[in-house]
Amino acid sequence: MVFRKQLPKLADTAQDRGRNGNSSTMANRSDEPAYRKIQNAIRRRIDSGQLKPGNAVPSERELARIHGVSLMTARHALTELARDGLVERRHGAGTFVAPPKVHFNKLLGYTEQMASLGLTAHSRIVSSSIVHREHEIAARLGLPPNARLGRLERVRLAGDEPVAFEVCYWSTEEYPALMNAPLDKVSLFSVLERECGVELAYADEEIDATDADPRISELLMLPKGAPLLRMRQLIFSTTGRATVYVTGFYRSGRHTLRIRRFR
Repeated sequence: MVFRKQLPKLADTAQDRGRNGNSSTMANRSDEPAYRKIQNAIRRRIDSGQLKPGNAVPSERELARIHGVSLMTARHALTELARDGLVERRHGAGTFVAPPKVHFNKLLGYTEQMASLGLTAHSRIVSSSIVHREHEIAARLGLPPNARLGRLERVRLAGDEPVAFEVCYWSTEEYPALMNAPLDKVSLFSVLERECGVELAYADEEIDATDADPRISELLMLPKGAPLLRMRQLIFSTTGRATVYVTGFYRSGRHTLRIRRFR
């Protein structure tokens, strides 16, 4: 449940600015489109923590009154912020600050990713077993076809919200500590590094879009067929040894892949 409260003005009025003697600032910003000024005011409040995820953003009518613009301009500002994933527009309810997105631009465990966003992450173990007929995955890990592999299925949660489903594989012979580790409470990466002496370095990844099948939709509390980001990761140590293979299914509205390309 979201509790609304009266929000202070997002920007000073022109009259206030005049009293404060900021005419030079006004001149410098005179060329900035009105909708952009509204967006920047909202962004500043989110960045400063005045507006937190789930908090209501002033309505189009309120923004139009505060900034002295038309409803169309205020609507354009909110529409672009929603397109950027900064706010969510809920029909009949209003506009709210969107939950922070996880950005896959660095090799971090999910626990580390959540912590970087100020969120508490934990996991729910769906299944844990030893398998020996996953020939393709064994080959990816550089192991014999019938190698014994640890297989772990986990739902990853941010707070109480299920946001991802991951299936991990590793060699039980090389990393036996993973089978007994409480991986619903601790990071798999941290166990590898602290208990197995593995220094993780990089990952080869394959990423595509897919739909939630009935099982995943139930686990992630999504409608059947909801869009997901699917990521296959082969994670290597600093020695170049493949250590863990992970297939992850991530809620598309909560995750973003950032790529920098060079020419």
